[in-house]
Amino acid sequence: MPHRQKLLGLWLLLTGSSLFLGLLGGLWLDAQLEPQGHERLLLWIACLAAGTLLLLAGIPLEIRLFRPLRHLQVQLARLAANPDAQHDYPPEGWLVSLQPDLEKLRHGWRNDRALLSEARIQGAKDAARIRQELEALLQVLKVPLLLCDSHQRLLLFNPAAEHLFADNPALGLGRRLDELLPAPSLLDALQHLPKDGSSRQLLLPQNQRWFLCDLRRVIASQGEALITLEDATERQRNDLRWRKPLSSLLPALRGHAANLATAGEVLSSGNTSPDLNSRLQTAMHQDSQALSGLINELAQLLESLHLEQGRLSDTWSNDLWQALVPSLEPQQLTLTPIGIPVWLRADSPSLLALLQRLLGELKKATGHSNFEAEIQLGNNRVYLDLIWKGEPLSLTLLQEWQELTLTDEDLSPRLGDILRRHSSDWWSLADGDRTHARLRLPLPAAKRVYPPPPAVEARPEFHDFSIADLPAPTDELGQLRLDQLEMVVFDTETTGLELRKGDKVISVGACRLLKGRLLAQETFNQKVNPERPIPPASTRIHGLTDADVEKCPPLKVVLPRFREFVGNGILVAHNAAFDLLAINGEAEELGLKFNMPVLDTLLLSRGLDENLEGHGLDDLAERFGLSFPPGTRHTALGDARVTAELLLALLPRLEARGILTLNDALKLQNRMVEKS
Repeated sequence: MPHRQKLLGLWLLLTGSSLFLGLLGGLWLDAQLEPQGHERLLLWIACLAAGTLLLLAGIPLEIRLFRPLRHLQVQLARLAANPDAQHDYPPEGWLVSLQPDLEKLRHGWRNDRALLSEARIQGAKDAARIRQELEALLQVLKVPLLLCDSHQRLLLFNPAAEHLFADNPALGLGRRLDELLPAPSLLDALQHLPKDGSSRQLLLPQNQRWFLCDLRRVIASQGEALITLEDATERQRNDLRWRKPLSSLLPALRGHAANLATAGEVLSSGNTSPDLNSRLQTAMHQDSQALSGLINELAQLLESLHLEQGRLSDTWSNDLWQALVPSLEPQQLTLTPIGIPVWLRADSPSLLALLQRLLGELKKATGHSNFEAEIQLGNNRVYLDLIWKGEPLSLTLLQEWQELTLTDEDLSPRLGDILRRHSSDWWSLADGDRTHARLRLPLPAAKRVYPPPPAVEARPEFHDFSIADLPAPTDELGQLRLDQLEMVVFDTETTGLELRKGDKVISVGACRLLKGRLLAQETFNQKVNPERPIPPASTRIHGLTDADVEKCPPLKVVLPRFREFVGNGILVAHNAAFDLLAINGEAEELGLKFNMPVLDTLLLSRGLDENLEGHGLDDLAERFGLSFPPGTRHTALGDARVTAELLLALLPRLEARGILTLNDALKLQNRMVEKS
């Protein structure tokens, strides 16, 4: 059936032509025959009959046939995408007799799906139980885990791994390991793992960090490899701190010890003169003094190593208070944190134990049980203050407290040891109000500034073992089925629509599709500073103002991270030409290449339904029953999610028309471009 516009145009052309020719013919015959009365009326009726009949016939055809056909096509498209789709376009007009057959097809399809679903549920009960146990284990396991298949695609990772790679957009199911850890030594080790499951260890440098990797092949598998990771950066730094002084101390110790041994042998032989005896005794005295000094240095080094066994790590002060306050209840102590939270460097377990013991001693010394705690930024230090109403403590008392131990055990560290572990001391001072006093502990400051990100719900997908069944990664992407592709669906928001005249990107959003499934938590969402004002007309559409993007990174910073997120996936967008134009200019200047295949849901929809009007995102969302969550329309990530759902709705219809591979879809798009 031709396009509705063409059909309407043809009908109007034929009707108008018939009426015009009839009018001309009537005028000519009227002039030639000069009929009178009823003859003249019959003449004009005969001349205008054809055009009038065409005009009158088109209206019922539109109402009774053409419009019902369009509605039926929409309903069949919905059913092809989802048999549970709404059916607000029942057969009408001359097609109303198809209603029972259509309902029969719908109910039959639903019943078949229900039976299939029951069979799957029944057969998967044990698998579901194992899956739940595995996910529970993954949630609590503190060791970062990665599982990859024989092609180094990620099949599994746990929350600890997600935390370790929190700033790396290349972490995701189905992503290549070399995108996450681009180290040839790691890939080479994976290819040569023993088949008996024994482990191999590898120290891997990556972005100024050191990862200790334990690699092993999973026995009775198809080549999967399990990787456990440990961030050994701090350990490496600590090792360097004692290896260097030891490397200078030990040769000196050996040298002086050898001198003493040689001098002792010569003296014990008895064949020496008094002058030689005197010189040997002087040398032995000097070597003994030097040896004593070196032994003292070695003892200090060993003591400092003992104190550094608790490693300092970045600690958010609010987390410190949340852990400390409940532990004070047995001592009937109350601690109220005040001030602005900050980051500090601390050995959290030992610092918490010190504060618990210290507050107990403060209660005895001051007679108070209610204290305030405040952390303030100093000069390269952070001051932790415990505050009470009263007088400052004496220096003598504070020195006595340094000798107190945390517990009654023999090997328990002293409070002073914990202070030295943090390169700290303490003192007491009066507040400016002459009413309060405080005990101050200077602690190392952390380089981090922004608060920790808010806790998010547990992600619904940490593993997908079916990824291992996908074809091997290949350059022949065009031969792969659409449901076997890794796709990144993206959208941009801009300052305006005239990109060639200076409009810029202000937001980039993307989500990932893998094996025909939308991965809910694998998203990219970043506002961008366009470095130019946002027009009010654009703000009315997407809601973003200059203040919203003022502190955001520019596109030249965002694009490399977005390219890492895309990885080896293909791009998908709605009206992709616009979004590609928005990012490609800056990408070329940065040397980034977005040269992967691109699917455009706008062109695919036109290719499937050439005769239907309305292929905008809103029109298609309404057609296929897709909804935008409140406040997400005209946001980059919100539009990208709906575009992904739209593509999933189009895939069954593409398959029904024999469009199975990426090449098939690209050919369909090219045909639509040529027709436009």
